Amino acid sequence: MGALRLDLIRRYLRPHRRQVLQGAAALVVVNLLSVSIPLLVRRVIDDLQDGFALGDVLAQAALIVALASVMGAVRLYSRMLVFGVGRQVEADLKQQIFDHLLLQEPGWVQTTGSGELISRATSDVENVRRLMGFAVLSLTNTVLAYALTLPAMLAIDPWLSLAAVGLYPVMLVVVRLFGGRMMRQQRRQQEALASLSDLIQEDLSGISAIKIYGQESTEQAAFAGRNRTYRDAALNLARTRSTLFPLLEGIASISLLLLLALGSGQLESGLLTIGDLVALILFVERLVFPTALLGFTLNTFQTGQVSLERVEELLQRRPLIVSPERPQAPAQPGRGAVQARGLTVRYPGAPRPALVDVSFSLKPGELVAVVGPVGCGKTTLARALGRMVEVEPGQLWLDGVDITRLELSALRDRVGLVPQEGYLFTASLADNLRYGKPEAPLEQVEEAARQARLEGDIKGFPDGYQTLVGERGITLSGGQRQRTALGRALLVQTPLLVLDDALASVDNNTAAAILHNLRDQQGRTILMISHQLSAAAACDRVLVLEQGRLVQQGPHLELLAETGGTYRRLWDRQQASEQLQAAG
Repeated sequence: MGALRLDLIRRYLRPHRRQVLQGAAALVVVNLLSVSIPLLVRRVIDDLQDGFALGDVLAQAALIVALASVMGAVRLYSRMLVFGVGRQVEADLKQQIFDHLLLQEPGWVQTTGSGELISRATSDVENVRRLMGFAVLSLTNTVLAYALTLPAMLAIDPWLSLAAVGLYPVMLVVVRLFGGRMMRQQRRQQEALASLSDLIQEDLSGISAIKIYGQESTEQAAFAGRNRTYRDAALNLARTRSTLFPLLEGIASISLLLLLALGSGQLESGLLTIGDLVALILFVERLVFPTALLGFTLNTFQTGQVSLERVEELLQRRPLIVSPERPQAPAQPGRGAVQARGLTVRYPGAPRPALVDVSFSLKPGELVAVVGPVGCGKTTLARALGRMVEVEPGQLWLDGVDITRLELSALRDRVGLVPQEGYLFTASLADNLRYGKPEAPLEQVEEAARQARLEGDIKGFPDGYQTLVGERGITLSGGQRQRTALGRALLVQTPLLVLDDALASVDNNTAAAILHNLRDQQGRTILMISHQLSAAAACDRVLVLEQGRLVQQGPHLELLAETGGTYRRLWDRQQASEQLQAAG
């Protein structure tokens, strides 16, 4: 698994290898300069003897300042390069994940959970960015620092150098111990913050329900509890940080004191010059930061590799519903003729199929209703026509072409699907209506709104078609949301229009007017799924589903005449319910 992770790291860095190599070269220059400067300082100090030339000392001091300035500039350049690579990898990954998610079938996205997917696309990608930027830079810098600094120290005095850095492994162990705790505490803090944000978002979305049921105090108590959890997590993290960094400074100070104590004896015995001791002090201080940072780097490296695997797992997930390798050209022009031949659909993990051996046909221009009890497979049928669920080849045909042989974009250009809960975006009404056809002029948008019986409502809004629709269409009523989604589908003008209970929140008179408008559209086949049998009665034919099977089909009056049939039972039940409501 470790080899696989390194292979993944190389693969993600390969497109940016030029910047990575330039950054590594810059780090080599930085470390060479950082070794040269203490050696120059040693020479300057050792030259400060009786009769030294001030001009020579000032010249060497100017050289040291110049080298330090160059080192700072090159260090900045290396960080910009390597950190820039991490940012570029992050941006590329986010775009890649977003594009990949758009290819997945809706069922998988819903069962996986948006929170999990968002976490991989944000938190995990950020960890990958730290791995590709900070971790790579820090590991490279630490290796170079020790590889170049230790030989220089050993050349001055081997035993004094080993004694000075002898405490550094303790520093590394401390960082590893505290670093793991800090990561766990930081994760708890992030989880607590996410929980707090979720509650705020949920309460703001459901503010009406909170007011209606007078649950302000309950929500205040819930927020107070989560707020305390977040506060405690933040304080624990702050305590750990407040303990770790002074501890590291203490270990570094002890190492420096040890060097001064042992170095003083070497000075007294004449085995070491003052310049040598100063150079060793500068070298030791130079190794403090890379050593302390190494523990954090290793934790970041491990976390980044785990996140890299999670991201890769997501990107390796292949959608079940894809376009065929060799798609068949759709029939021209599209007429909306549909044939189902033994259509059977089973959801993954379901105990039984949602649709079983369903066969029917729709003629071009027909208005056909689909009715049946709850859970009989009506929505599955609608989703199958738009290939939102997987359909076996040879079971569903559009204008004489197997839908599994069509390019997905070509199929969805010919099938308009309006779900019961039409999703609306935070945009103007006009932009929501033209979502399927962004370039549509306002005249076409107005015509689609008229056909969906939405024009009168829009005229009542102060900003008309530029009225901003809130999140998920919260500023509109249920009926207005459904008619907006219907208008969006009507604007696209597909040969086949599938309404999945898309008029459930619309009053009977408006629904009847919409059906009349739909009938006036010549050449468009309409499959209307509805639980309102009065609307189904106005259709050319009715398909009756029960337990996933097509049990009846035919005109409304013929189905009513079949005593004991499912349609007659549903009709009688609905009539009795309406009479009870009228009496009440």
